[in-house]
Amino acid sequence: MKTQLTLFLSLLVFSLSAQIPEGYYETTAGLDGEDLKAELHEIINDHVVYTYTSSNTDTWDILKQTDKDPEEGSYVIGFYSGFKMDASEEYDNGNGWNREHVWAKSRGSLGTNRGPGTDVHNLRAADISTNSARNNRNFDEATVQYIDESGQYQGETDSYTSSSEWIWEPRDEVKGDVARILFYMATRYEGKSGEPDLELREELLSNDSNEPYHARLSVLLEWHEADPVDEIERERNDVIYSFQENRNPFIDHPEYVGLIWGGEEADDVEDEEILSSDEEIKTDFKFYPNPVNTNFTIEAPKGSKFTIIDGTGQVLMLNKGKRKTINKIESLNQGVYTLNSYFNDISISFQIIKK
Repeated sequence: MKTQLTLFLSLLVFSLSAQIPEGYYETTAGLDGEDLKAELHEIINDHVVYTYTSSNTDTWDILKQTDKDPEEGSYVIGFYSGFKMDASEEYDNGNGWNREHVWAKSRGSLGTNRGPGTDVHNLRAADISTNSARNNRNFDEATVQYIDESGQYQGETDSYTSSSEWIWEPRDEVKGDVARILFYMATRYEGKSGEPDLELREELLSNDSNEPYHARLSVLLEWHEADPVDEIERERNDVIYSFQENRNPFIDHPEYVGLIWGGEEADDVEDEEILSSDEEIKTDFKFYPNPVNTNFTIEAPKGSKFTIIDGTGQVLMLNKGKRKTINKIESLNQGVYTLNSYFNDISISFQIIKK
């Protein structure tokens, strides 16, 4: 079974990149699994630490920049609720907002100690009552929407919980953010220099457990795929780097997740020919057929959105990385399909002919 790809280019495509220092990940070339995780730890280890609360620059000050409302900079956005909150209020005796530890501070007894407890990669702005409702719940698919009915900021949150299980499902817009934060924490903290050794597990933990684990790994991997890195997340990574001098590698290189924790990986096959009058575009978009099944892989610029038109109108999103598999369309019948790509203000149309 042969798959052909015809590419029509409407405008010249250019690539975006986060402000990654030159050579920052140079030593990871060719690594995967525990070797890659260990090398990433060495790269992001020993960052500049800040206090939780101080008269000088502290985590409040940094979060006002990292989590600010992109439309009104004097506000911050609640991570799990999407509520718009006055940044200047800070906690304000329970009337303002507070700081959510995405990797719950009880999981490994992080507390608010300098270092693990104040790592801003793991802190997000949150309205107080929604943050309290999340508590130290495991991340998993849930069914009961949390409606905030107390505190200064109230309403539907689009985050979910459960009356029978100790779980929390964040709103769709930040599911990938949650996953990549936890991947960072499990890589940054490896039990060295008195720090906790954090690990991701499949088993759910009880609310009174302070073991250095978090769950559920399989769900986090799904969320990482379903909610790819966006420009807001990349900008946040850049701001934190300007303070802490370390980065979240899973924002810069989403493909590292699969190389360490598993997931779909493209087979080593020769590139299928891309038909285009513009030779330069071949360096920006690549197509890889999978000889084992009917999956295919596209390597594309960061921030690209894809819509496949196959009679169902299914929408897929994809970031640039090492060969990333679009695995939501595992079986395509023979026929002609259109894959529309939107990249900033540029529109590109792919025609996929499956014979």
